[in-house]
Amino acid sequence: MSTRQVTLRDVAQVAGVSVATASKAINGKAEVHPDTRERVLEVARRLSFTPNALARAILEGHTGTVGLLTHDLVGRFSLPILMGAEDAFAGRTSVLLCDSRGDAIREQHHLSTLLARRVDGLIVVGSQTDARPSLGHEVPVPVVYVYAPSEDEADASVVPDNVTAGRLAVEHLIATGRRRIAHISGDVSYAAATDRARGADAALADHDLAPAGAVRYGSWSEAWGRTATPALLDEAEVDAIVCGSDQIARGVLDALRDRGVRVPEDIAVIGFDNWEPMTAGARPGLTTVDMNFQQMGRRAAERLAEAVRGEVTPGIEAVMPRVVVRGSTIA
Repeated sequence: MSTRQVTLRDVAQVAGVSVATASKAINGKAEVHPDTRERVLEVARRLSFTPNALARAILEGHTGTVGLLTHDLVGRFSLPILMGAEDAFAGRTSVLLCDSRGDAIREQHHLSTLLARRVDGLIVVGSQTDARPSLGHEVPVPVVYVYAPSEDEADASVVPDNVTAGRLAVEHLIATGRRRIAHISGDVSYAAATDRARGADAALADHDLAPAGAVRYGSWSEAWGRTATPALLDEAEVDAIVCGSDQIARGVLDALRDRGVRVPEDIAVIGFDNWEPMTAGARPGLTTVDMNFQQMGRRAAERLAEAVRGEVTPGIEAVMPRVVVRGSTIA
């Protein structure tokens, strides 16, 4: 025989009160007479009534859930950002993950679904650091944009500081004695590539050094690193290579090994992102600039929690990167 779950209406009927009064009694509202509250609570215990968490949260104004909309679920950004957000929420808030796969229509579908589930707020993760369109101010819950900032300055955004990242990469190489520093980067249409190059060039200029040739832009891939490296070595004398990503750096390391170039004795190599699938198998271990994606996720969650409480802080916040030193720059 099936057993039906006891509802709030059942409790109210047995206790002889309205559903609204039963709800107020169970949720500890002050306007219920103590005798009535005790009677309702006694009936609830006797009937083994378990309050519906969502219904109770709606009455209190919060559901304890937030939505995370991403365009890059399989990439190197979204998962550490998600982990950082979950760490910040510390189990008090559940994160509902939706992948839009770079499709604006799919994003709108996920947005509607999340809002129908009465999420308390939204974290929107971009697939590249170029500014993205705002969801708009008609969205009824707070929104924080991560990795890709919103085009609307009135929105809240948490982003990586790619200019500083480029500067840190070159300053580390200079500190190890390198002076002829080349740069192989990714797609020139990505702000991440040009921002990192801008920071790298500024650091060289600060030390009265010229780059070893123009930045070589291509794809964010190991294949591009392998292709660009031989041409670079044929055209310029270098003792260090800044690589626009860890993927490119893996390809550069392969190409240097094929040419019999010792790393780091002859040429030092540094990447960006500290992406474990790329750094784990690198030979030697890959020095890289960690963009602190988990910290971005934590800050996004903290800013979202503040906004849910009514403490809205618009504008862009940049998270500082750090250099993780391994064997590709220091023997």
